[in-house]
Amino acid sequence: MAHVVIIGGGFAGVWSAAGAALVRGDADLRITLIAPNEHLVLRPRLYEAEPDLAKVELSRVLEPIGVEHLRASVSTIDTGRRVVVAAGREIAYDRLVLAAGSKLVPPRGLPGAERLFDIDTLDGARRLTDHLRGRAEHSVVVVGAGFVGLEAATELAARGRVLLVDRSEVVAEQLGPGPRAAIESALDELGVERRLGTTVTEVGDGYAVLRDGTRVPADAVVWSVGIRASELTGQISKELDHLGRIPVDRHLRALPEVFVAGDTAAAAFDSEHTVMQACQHATPLGRVAGYNAAADLLDVPLRDFTPGPYVTCLHLGSAGAVFTRGWDRTVMASGAEGASVKKWINEQIHPPVDDASEILAAADHVHLDIPFFPLPELPDLPDEEAVSAV
Repeated sequence: MAHVVIIGGGFAGVWSAAGAALVRGDADLRITLIAPNEHLVLRPRLYEAEPDLAKVELSRVLEPIGVEHLRASVSTIDTGRRVVVAAGREIAYDRLVLAAGSKLVPPRGLPGAERLFDIDTLDGARRLTDHLRGRAEHSVVVVGAGFVGLEAATELAARGRVLLVDRSEVVAEQLGPGPRAAIESALDELGVERRLGTTVTEVGDGYAVLRDGTRVPADAVVWSVGIRASELTGQISKELDHLGRIPVDRHLRALPEVFVAGDTAAAAFDSEHTVMQACQHATPLGRVAGYNAAADLLDVPLRDFTPGPYVTCLHLGSAGAVFTRGWDRTVMASGAEGASVKKWINEQIHPPVDDASEILAAADHVHLDIPFFPLPELPDLPDEEAVSAV
């Protein structure tokens, strides 16, 4: 029996499994997903006060569609022999989908780095929440004024003092000038202090030291600087991009028997951009990669990866959110209006569970062409303004 193996249990891995199951139909094809955890973790929601709510049982997605789940971590990919090694055993594949995700880049040589917190994983978010739970007020330093750092800082601001630190001279440098005014206004409203053009050089018990020697109080220092694709990418290709991702073709193929999805794929968005390491791209990448891995074995025409319009929606704590469209990130909604959009997005990223027909139907729709303003109090967009929800 032909075998499709998928590495990774995040958005890209789960939707790869569903995409492969969709094209399989009644064909004699085995599909196995390898991931060490029993939950799909909704990483875009880990800034929330109760991170355990940001998860979905993998069994409720995989079992209804006939996908096996091997709870293990892959240590080796042997593309020559077409096997992967997980938990000390070899698993042979006919087609492989690498969807192993990304992880936070740890600081190098930072004294006290073992004291750092993060919200990159469910365990990390739990550790931070437990550490701060029960304190009447806290003083937190967040290192990194990018997407994750801003969401963490603005959420934590409701419970105490927050200092946001970044090497750049501006907040949200990578998001560009489009949403910056809205972000800075929210930070001002929430009382989030900023120290820009600097970084943390030491983390101690109850304090952090900045590059100029300033010592600031800190019950916790949250690190949110940079992510990089799984190191497994290097076992498939030596030609990786600056984020450690594997270049793929329009079918998301990296090698004749290997497809790549999610944060490990350097897929073209258009002639000028590659996809972002975010769930809005991981989901359609997974659906296409899994579909194509199975289709390649069953002589079914492959699908091209054609991403939907690019959007961002940044949570800003009690100051709401900012929603942008396009690579220049034109602001479409902010404040309470933006928060309504963000709430809707957070609902949409949950996969269907328990019902095979719903799961497979979702896998067949690479993009959810739903207006991003579906709520009655928000204006409808014309059809051509519909965007990909996940």
